[in-house]
Order: sequence, then structure tokens, then C-alpha cells
Amino acid sequence: MKTVDFAVRAMTMEDYEAVHELWMTIHGFGIRSVDDSREGVERFLARNPGISVVAESGGAIVGSILCGHDGRRGCFYHVCVREDMRRQGIGKAMATAAMRQLQEENISKVNLVAFKRNEVGNQFWHEEGWQLRDDLNTYDFLLNEENITNFNS
Repeated sequence: MKTVDFAVRAMTMEDYEAVHELWMTIHGFGIRSVDDSREGVERFLARNPGISVVAESGGAIVGSILCGHDGRRGCFYHVCVREDMRRQGIGKAMATAAMRQLQEENISKVNLVAFKRNEVGNQFWHEEGWQLRDDLNTYDFLLNEENITNFNS
């Protein structure tokens, strides 16, 4: 496989269209209309300035990580590399850049969620030394009026 030149830099809102287009090409990727809309990503980047990253090659965005933190722990969202550009070190370079940014914010731990069916992603994180946790469960709750009203009943 031919090695490609690429550069990793902070993601900006000017990157949104290209990043969203990339997301739509990734098999098995989970996109939410609210959180992953232009407005949702703009809120996320404003809350976590300079931490999310993109990778560029030949003038095109070929990878991205939305990265943020809550003051205690960092989290990677939507980690992806264009499928024909994988195994070139792009994912590792983006993750390292985002981790360095988290360190600058005094964050000492980062986590991520990978769908169980995401064999490529799970293999990557496992091979890179990330620990799969089996001691906790992850729960989701959609914040809409009906759900909150039912919860409070």
C-alpha cells in the first residue's frame, strides 16, 4: 500500500460540510440529526475549542475526531478515516493530536464509544492498547418533552 502525505489540524466550522460528507461515507456510522447538525457541531466546537481535529490529504478532509471534555474526562466522538485511506497512520495521528489537546486542558483520561458491530474500529482501539470496559453499562435517554414528562410522572 502506498503511503500518503497528510496533515492533522484543529477542526473549525468551515470544515463542517466536508466532515459531514465524510461521515456519510463511513459504513455503520451513527449520525443523529440534532447533535450532528451544523448547529449541534457548532455548539460542540464552541464548548471545546481547538480540541477536535481533522486530517487532510491532497486538499481533502480524510479523517476527523470530535473531541471534548467535561472538565474531568475527555471523550472521542465520530472517529473516522476515509475507508480508502486507512492503515496509513491517520487515525493514530489524529487521536494523538486530540489527546495532546486534552492534556493541555489538564484532562488525564479519555474514553470513546464504539458500536459492537464496528469490527474495524474495535480492532484498531484494542491493538492500540485501549482497554475495553465490561464493568459498566451505558444508557441513553432522549431529552424531549414526552420522555422528560414520563420520567417525572
